[in-house]
Amino acid sequence: MDMDSARLVVLQTLTQATSQDTAGLKPAEEQLKQWETQPGFYSVLLNIFNNHMLDVNVRWLAVLYFKNGIDRYWRRVAPHSLSEEEKTSLRAGLITNFNEPVNQIATQIAVLIAKVARLDCPRQWPELIPILMESVKGQDGLQQHRALLTFYHVTKTLASKRLAQDRRLFEDLASGIYSFACSLWSHHTDCFLQQIYASDEAAALSSLERTLLSLKVLRKLTVHGFQTPQQNMEVMGFLNAVFERLKQFLECCRRVGKDGTCREKLEKTIILYTKVLLDFLDYHPVAFISLIQQSLEFAVSYLFTHVGEGVTFERFTVQCMNLIKMILQNHTYKPAKNIEDSKPESLEAHNIKTAFFTHPTLTEIGRRLVSHYFLLTEEELALWEEDPEGFAVEETGGDSWKYSLRPCTEVLFLDLFHKFSQTMTPVLLEMVQNLQGPTNVEDPVQLLIKDAVYNAVGLAAYDLFDNVDFDEWFKNQLLGELQVSHHRYKLIRRRVIWLIGQWISVKFKSDLRPLLYEVILSLMQDPDLVVRIETATTLKLTVDDFEFRTEQFLPYLESIFGLLFQLLQQVTECDTKMQVLHVISCVIERVHIQIRPYVGCLVQYLPLLWKQSEDHNMLRCAILTTLIHLVQGLGSESKNLYPFLLPVIQLSTDVSQSPHVYLMEDGLELWLVTLENSPAITPELLRIFPNMSALLELTSENMRTCFQIINAYIYLSATDFLQNYAEALCRSFCHLLKDITNEGQVQVLKVVEIALKVSPILGAHMFQPLLPAVLRGVVDGERYPVVMSTYLGITGRVLLQNSSFFSSLLTQMASECNQGIDQLLGNVIEMWVDRMDNITQPERRKLSSLALLSLLPSDNSVIQDKFCGIVNICVEALHDVMTEDSDTGTSRDCMLMSNFEEPKLSEDEEPPTEQDKRKKLASRQVPAGSEGPPLEESGEEKKVVSNRLKLALEDPVHSVSLQQFVYEKLKAQQALMGDQAFGVLMETVDTEIVRQLQEFLRGL
Repeated sequence: MDMDSARLVVLQTLTQATSQDTAGLKPAEEQLKQWETQPGFYSVLLNIFNNHMLDVNVRWLAVLYFKNGIDRYWRRVAPHSLSEEEKTSLRAGLITNFNEPVNQIATQIAVLIAKVARLDCPRQWPELIPILMESVKGQDGLQQHRALLTFYHVTKTLASKRLAQDRRLFEDLASGIYSFACSLWSHHTDCFLQQIYASDEAAALSSLERTLLSLKVLRKLTVHGFQTPQQNMEVMGFLNAVFERLKQFLECCRRVGKDGTCREKLEKTIILYTKVLLDFLDYHPVAFISLIQQSLEFAVSYLFTHVGEGVTFERFTVQCMNLIKMILQNHTYKPAKNIEDSKPESLEAHNIKTAFFTHPTLTEIGRRLVSHYFLLTEEELALWEEDPEGFAVEETGGDSWKYSLRPCTEVLFLDLFHKFSQTMTPVLLEMVQNLQGPTNVEDPVQLLIKDAVYNAVGLAAYDLFDNVDFDEWFKNQLLGELQVSHHRYKLIRRRVIWLIGQWISVKFKSDLRPLLYEVILSLMQDPDLVVRIETATTLKLTVDDFEFRTEQFLPYLESIFGLLFQLLQQVTECDTKMQVLHVISCVIERVHIQIRPYVGCLVQYLPLLWKQSEDHNMLRCAILTTLIHLVQGLGSESKNLYPFLLPVIQLSTDVSQSPHVYLMEDGLELWLVTLENSPAITPELLRIFPNMSALLELTSENMRTCFQIINAYIYLSATDFLQNYAEALCRSFCHLLKDITNEGQVQVLKVVEIALKVSPILGAHMFQPLLPAVLRGVVDGERYPVVMSTYLGITGRVLLQNSSFFSSLLTQMASECNQGIDQLLGNVIEMWVDRMDNITQPERRKLSSLALLSLLPSDNSVIQDKFCGIVNICVEALHDVMTEDSDTGTSRDCMLMSNFEEPKLSEDEEPPTEQDKRKKLASRQVPAGSEGPPLEESGEEKKVVSNRLKLALEDPVHSVSLQQFVYEKLKAQQALMGDQAFGVLMETVDTEIVRQLQEFLRGL
């Protein structure tokens, strides 16, 4: 097909793709996608978008397809890459004429050229920069602008490359074109200034557009084009000129006024000048040292003296404050603790800063920051009235100080206060002194000033620690302020309760807490919503504090919790509801079970809120957090929440539902605490477990919680759970173990170990497919100690508590690897004895000795051959578990748990969950036929035992005396063999080990 025919076909298809007719749209898109890899397609696209007679939408689409094609097919190594011939032709075609009439398309073409330049400049496209420079000099206005626009995008793209070789190329480019770029910027700037003062606004706007673009080019070249810019006269000359130009442009602002045609572009250019300084400071702090003095003088004069009156605007103020802040904070400008060790440049910068920030300068800055910049603006006061929730939860965290005036002002104040506290503290304290007593509600200016001063005292709380007796101030001044109920005084009520929140963790006497709770109780009923929200926030800070004492808070709990719940219902915005929910969560977490009588209303309201928040996943996360604390507070009573709770868990942890991306982490945590606090298994609790298979496939950072959930099910009801889900779980585990870290393997195997501990017969049967690999790991001597320790724990459980299953496992393995059963058993025992040091947990060490002892008495020659190793292990374990009883003076096995005495809880300890009780009881059951003492049960525990432990099987580690067991097994071996043969067997054991054994068995 010739070029014209191809152009016609592509043009028709592009036209179809821009039409509103959906029937033709899809096939057209498919066709274009197929052509992407066809030779000549991009040449046709270039031809189409360079034709200004065609429809704008068609040309726009042609540019987009070309631009996307560069990303996919321009590199030589890309599949279906363009031929070098076509690329050469395209490059030439892209820069033949800079006369695109449509702004948006011109920008896209400039970006597209920059994308090619990123890959081909300068080697394959050396002519690009010279042609751009030539075109920028042209007399034609449109051509000059489009070339300059392209020049900027090319410079920006090349400056963003970070490899050392690319940076060197960019530095070569910068040094070659810097003079030209400077003269271009100077020329357009002068033109603009002449035209603006001649009141030729249309021409001025055109020149300003070119000034802005040439300044953008210079910014990239200045910041990224020189390794040691301080050695380049032109660069430093340009930077010094920036201050003069800034003053000229700020004066232009005064001239054109707020509504002038050029105003928006003018402000953009001023901000760009400040970005040049901030970027240069960031990338070249040493080179910037010669600019510190000028920068501080400029910023401080415009922000804190009459010079800035009538010319500054908010974004410029923010940039200047950031400039001061970044100079103060820069690490390069801080001398070493030992002054002599400082680098010369650090000392120089430090001396410039110190000389600049004199006492009078700091005093003036401090006063003006508080009395001018801290004042609530008319816009903020209007927002308070019209949208109190928007005002109360305004976001000021993160990087907002870089862009927003209030956070930026506060951060600068804090930096200055921290660095120059000796000078700034008296200034602030004097301002506080001038505001003693209540302020006249008829004087709005004084109310705003008091609000600002109190704000400063709150922000600087840590720095004012030694200078303010906050407790006295609270009692003698602030409490009185909170009693003033006039509606205009809400400014001060809100600020004072906020201020108390800032000081809570700094200095606030514990005895004053009840007085503060009275205040909170009163202000939670304030007529103003902003005051109520701020009070809730201070309540959170109060209960979240290290000094919080539950008993002081309990008398107020019912009333305050009721008011918090009212507030949650009153607010309508998601962000506010989240904020109040966080307060509620915090209160529940701190008072724990004491919350139970007061949560009825909340429990009824949360399902409604959950339903309403369907499209607000972050609010749903806050609800989940609240539910987690609620379940922990309610303990076993949380079963009454299941009709709401379980569907919430189901949705949050279902990976086929889109909300899981946001809700899964909190949903899993809620699932876990629900199980831990459940008094008994229910069919509904079992029914949500199928979500787990897909979760285990994710192998995400939530894996640990998933294993905890599985363990909780096993403790809750091993039989029901294992019979329903062990088969699917075993499949998941087999899949997981193929591709998981050692830490992950241990987590998987611990689940199997717990299943065997709680239900030895069923556990072994259900996890049978996993067990041969475990035994193989023991025989092969798994080299990771933690994994080996877990293997031996599982093997010990099977051998001790399900010996017939252990025999069948040995038989299966022996036939698989063509070995004798006895030989295989000998290998297991030998490796076990050899790797005993891998086991660090005393419980597993005792379990190993019990398991190996359970092979006795035996006339099997292999077991007798390993007798010495078995005895060695037993003596080691006896050393681990035997302790001296101070009352009787005799030794006893410290792992034996023979009764159910509950330890008294200290004030700060949380009561045990239902799962804690299950774990303890599962450990203490006495195995059938063992010699352990019978259990004494209290009435409550009898109920727990009868309800929950009919199926929970015994753990011999805590019910069998190792000392007794060793004695009985050795006696039985002696009886089997006869004294003489047994004596010969004992002679295989080291005499020192025999002596220690006799010591342990004395008195039995």
